[in-house]
Amino acid sequence: MKEEFKEIAQKLVDQMTLEEAASQIRYDSPAIERLGIPAYNWWNEGLHGLARAGTATVFPQSIALAATFDKENLEKIGDVIATESRAKYNESRKLNDRDIYKGITIWSPNVNIFRDARWGRGQETYGEDPYLTGRMGVSFIKGLQGNGKYLKNSACAKHYAVHSGPEATRHGFDAKVSDKDLEETYTPAFYDAVTEADVSGVMGAYNRVNGQPACSSSELVAKRLKKDWGFDGYFVSDFLALMDIHEAHKVTKDVYETCALALKGGCEVNAGYAYRSMMETYEKGLVTEDEIRKAAVKALTIRAALGMFSDDCEYDSIGIDAIDTDESAKLSYRSSVNSLVLLKNDGVLPLDKNRIKKIAVIGPTATSVTVLEGNYNGTSSRYVTNLEGIRAVAGDSVRVLYSEGSHIFADKVQNLAMDDDRLSEAEMTARASDVVVLCVGLDSTIEGEQGDTGNAFAGGDKVSLYLPEPQRRLVRRVVNTGKPVILVCNTGSAMDFGEEGEKCSAIIQSWYSGQEGGLALADVIFGNEVPSGKLPVTFYKDDTQPPMEDYSMKGRTYRYLKKEPLYPFGYGLSYTTFEYSDMNVVSEGDSVKVTVKVKNTGSVKGDEISQLYVKNDAAEKISNGKNSGVADLSKRLDPDNQPVHSLIGFERTTLEPGEEKTVTFVTGKRAFDTVLEDGTRVKLSGEYTLYAGGQQPDARSKALTGKECLEKQITI
Repeated sequence: MKEEFKEIAQKLVDQMTLEEAASQIRYDSPAIERLGIPAYNWWNEGLHGLARAGTATVFPQSIALAATFDKENLEKIGDVIATESRAKYNESRKLNDRDIYKGITIWSPNVNIFRDARWGRGQETYGEDPYLTGRMGVSFIKGLQGNGKYLKNSACAKHYAVHSGPEATRHGFDAKVSDKDLEETYTPAFYDAVTEADVSGVMGAYNRVNGQPACSSSELVAKRLKKDWGFDGYFVSDFLALMDIHEAHKVTKDVYETCALALKGGCEVNAGYAYRSMMETYEKGLVTEDEIRKAAVKALTIRAALGMFSDDCEYDSIGIDAIDTDESAKLSYRSSVNSLVLLKNDGVLPLDKNRIKKIAVIGPTATSVTVLEGNYNGTSSRYVTNLEGIRAVAGDSVRVLYSEGSHIFADKVQNLAMDDDRLSEAEMTARASDVVVLCVGLDSTIEGEQGDTGNAFAGGDKVSLYLPEPQRRLVRRVVNTGKPVILVCNTGSAMDFGEEGEKCSAIIQSWYSGQEGGLALADVIFGNEVPSGKLPVTFYKDDTQPPMEDYSMKGRTYRYLKKEPLYPFGYGLSYTTFEYSDMNVVSEGDSVKVTVKVKNTGSVKGDEISQLYVKNDAAEKISNGKNSGVADLSKRLDPDNQPVHSLIGFERTTLEPGEEKTVTFVTGKRAFDTVLEDGTRVKLSGEYTLYAGGQQPDARSKALTGKECLEKQITI
């Protein structure tokens, strides 16, 4: 934070009574009228669009945005969210409305690692890979915070750290994690947010980490985040997470001990009610006046950086006309198009309207607005469902028939019987048509945050990776008609539709697709747009997941997976084809510059997401326990506990038919690090293999695409 903002905050806190200072470290900070400080509620959400504050642009869910692999586009989305939240904030102030969700401290992005496909909140993340998550998180934060004199918005990276389920026990759960996994997987995206994006807020998680509550962890917060990384923003607890410390974790005996532990541990703002007891905590001698005032200065520094105590903030003039604009709607649509992942296509796509007379649109997600929204969402004025999009793009020359087909979910066995009439209708609709678009999936009532304040009926984690049974019965009934079936899956996570996929002509992973997701889907189906999304998560087979409570990375994500996946991370098809050639590598200090030529060898314009991976051959070949001055590696490095390969670069490129471009990757300073078992990062001398291509260099990707990545071995 700039020194001038710290000075403003310090002067204000110096004039406060201790009780007033204590009131400013609550998320619902009251006004101090004599100092000109208005009331302020810190809680606002903007995960993929301004959330819970009325009308706003609804972008595809975060996991869908990750599938775009588009850093530049995500920064633009962050800017739109910042603009719309500023507009709401400015207009609400005029009406003296300072309630929840009206502020400019946005508690996003979620940069947790989507390590388990069953995790309900995984949809909020940028996927399973630390590098992808870090790059996307940095771009989003920069878009939110802007580059002006003042912060346009204050972004907040959450949930720090080692947080990815299970939802049902998160309030008392102790995530046991190795030093290696902590450093190699769970914290890199937070490190990027702090050191590259200068994120102004970090939120703690509900769970404990190796015995310490995450919101008061001396190891995670005081040492790693603040001392080692130099984090200079504010640390906030998740809502009611501090109450968990004594009520669920049983680490302290009462709220006063909790307040002391959290404040001393570095938690400057409390989302919840624990810090309402801060003065009693002080009177009991558990905290000092200096500790309370220092936390208040941190909180007021953020508010000063947002221009709340100045009359020259460049964002104060943003008004209601900046909300829900045509420009932001176009950005949402483009994001939806680029997020769609084509997993299978036997040639049925794109559909030719000149050859089709009737299309059957079947399934419980075909008319659903909820699957456009995901969770932590706003309210759009421009929703286009899957059915509406297909009907609009099909035009007058193609008859569109519709059947719901089944319920999205049946919580009781007897409810399955209620689907019989829908199944019959689905079959007759399919038989009457030339091709079927079968819309299946989940929504936030089935997967999401359990007990979330904004969605009390959220379903939490999935019990399996299969579609709900009513939908599985529907798919079987429809594919048995023998008509070509295009399976469209709206979910926020990986599914195992291996059985369904075998009999379908095409599969599109549509995610929670945004306000115009149905139009984007239809334009891809009819060839007005070319699919380009890639999977930001591995699609597993249902029985291959380790126990959810096990936080070891062994067997998880593409970097450590030993079994064959259904669909691999980084995979996605197109309507055109791309070829790679002329891979060149040049060392530049701690980084490596890689160039490769990419050519569109197909007949239509398309986007290619080029990916760069590294395989750490040096770590695999350790045998004598020594390497390049790194002593005693025999006990500190396990060659069998290394990533198979890791993503270290990606670029999105648009190519006309026959066009060739040179794609350039410049690796980060950590790209060739080896993380030892004790969590230490070292650079081993030896050989590393670099792979460049349109997917990762694994056997499953090759089997699905018939292509290999270019590779080049380098010595470091």
